Amino acid sequence: MKRNRLLLLSLISSLLVILVSLFQWDLIDIITEFLMLPIWLFVYAFFIIMTIWTLIHLLKNRKWQPFVIQLITISLWFLFPFNQINLDLNFRIHQDKREEVATKIENGVIKPNVPNSPSLIQLPKEYTQLSKEYTQLSKGGGDIVVETKGKAKSILFFTYRGMIDNFSGFVYNPNDNKPSKSDFNGDFKQIKKVHKNWYYVSSY
Repeated sequence: MKRNRLLLLSLISSLLVILVSLFQWDLIDIITEFLMLPIWLFVYAFFIIMTIWTLIHLLKNRKWQPFVIQLITISLWFLFPFNQINLDLNFRIHQDKREEVATKIENGVIKPNVPNSPSLIQLPKEYTQLSKEYTQLSKGGGDIVVETKGKAKSILFFTYRGMIDNFSGFVYNPNDNKPSKSDFNGDFKQIKKVHKNWYYVSSY
């Protein structure tokens, strides 16, 4: 009975680590980093305790299954690209809707609408409330940013929106021009092309 309970707890702790690793940025968008901190502490503390427990169980009883589960999870945590998988899914799921919004911005149908911020657009209600398809287009409240250089416009959809220049997102450029390091008032440490006219950027 104790062995089965240990195996179950091992599975639960491992599953929690995997789920948090895969969906942490979605959770941060919902509950903020401040409230995410106790979740991280609980999940990883629980996992560490279970790993120690399963190791003791292995040494005392020669029952290896629970400890192997922990080892597999540790390997996945270090080697499996959870964040990249999340970003790839985010991009593929919302690409068409984001391009639809970008086209409307280029055509002047959607314009900057935030007072004292000529580059910021709060997506209209039809994109954030009335249609579930648009609720995840831009994290952190549904704002998008337009960078204008001459007649060319680049549009930033947030995947994470922190404080000041701590943010990341997908940039759409109709001419497929790569964003510069300081675009959108950022300091990009990562600029990666993900598709024609699309780049992933991260500033921190």
